[in-house]
Amino acid sequence: MLTKRSLLLAAAAIIPLLGLTDMASAKEAKKLGLAVANLQADFFNQIKQSVEAYGKEKGIEIVTVDAKGDSATQVSQVQDLITQNIDALIYIPAGATAATVPTKTAKAAGIPVINVDRNADGAPGDTFIATNSVASAQAVCDYIAKQAGGKGELIIIHGQKGTTPEVDRSKGCGEALKAYPDIKVVGELWSEGWHQDEGFKLTQDLLQSHPDVSIVIGQADALALGAAQAVKVANPGHKVWVAGFDGDVAALKALKDGVFDVTATQQTQGMGRLAVDAAVKLVAGESIPAEQLQDATLTTKDNVEQFIAKHP
Repeated sequence: MLTKRSLLLAAAAIIPLLGLTDMASAKEAKKLGLAVANLQADFFNQIKQSVEAYGKEKGIEIVTVDAKGDSATQVSQVQDLITQNIDALIYIPAGATAATVPTKTAKAAGIPVINVDRNADGAPGDTFIATNSVASAQAVCDYIAKQAGGKGELIIIHGQKGTTPEVDRSKGCGEALKAYPDIKVVGELWSEGWHQDEGFKLTQDLLQSHPDVSIVIGQADALALGAAQAVKVANPGHKVWVAGFDGDVAALKALKDGVFDVTATQQTQGMGRLAVDAAVKLVAGESIPAEQLQDATLTTKDNVEQFIAKHP
């Protein structure tokens, strides 16, 4: 006959075994899919390099695909990744169009989704990792407005319309410009892929209509570099302040050389590692925040050297 004491002892012996069972059932991430928007962009390349290097450190296989800016291609690539039995998907949407499809497809297959830089409107991943683009763009636009003396004509070269960074950077810059009533936005154009040649062409078009422009906001460093080139060709006869965003490697060197005036350096290496850590936790069944926004650093000639030496 079991006594009360023997029952308690039996229960105490079972508890550690239950813990071992829980530990054994926790899934381990062994293969991650990385769906990148466009590896022609230095920003996405830096995230790719970080994810792959950190995954290697952790003994995790990373399968990377590049949509080259095409949403339809990315949908097909994610479907293929799912057939390769990935444990989680790190996903940078190629654009606003069809961005929800890969998220829904992966989640329907029981695969956790980590969105980086861009979220899928209406179908977010399990977590969203990005720069706080609103606050960072506000800081960039406030800086360039001050440098221009708080007055003048301004043009904006936007990123890809409707994407998370484009929307947030527009919002942040708009907030900053409220404090400068003597700065007039005289023109805005949208790029299709955030490319330098687009920055050149769009800025050139706007300068022809508005030759007195003294401030150009490029929502990415590539756009800003193209804008700076267009300003140089136009030779307006007065100072034109040019701002960017991202902290691309080539752009940081150009910033040091005075090609343009300010950017916001994003934590691309840090975001890549954070995405891998988030994937590992989600696969193991852990809860993580739905949004993980990172700071970017306002970067000028005065502090650019440190980011050229070691990108965050």
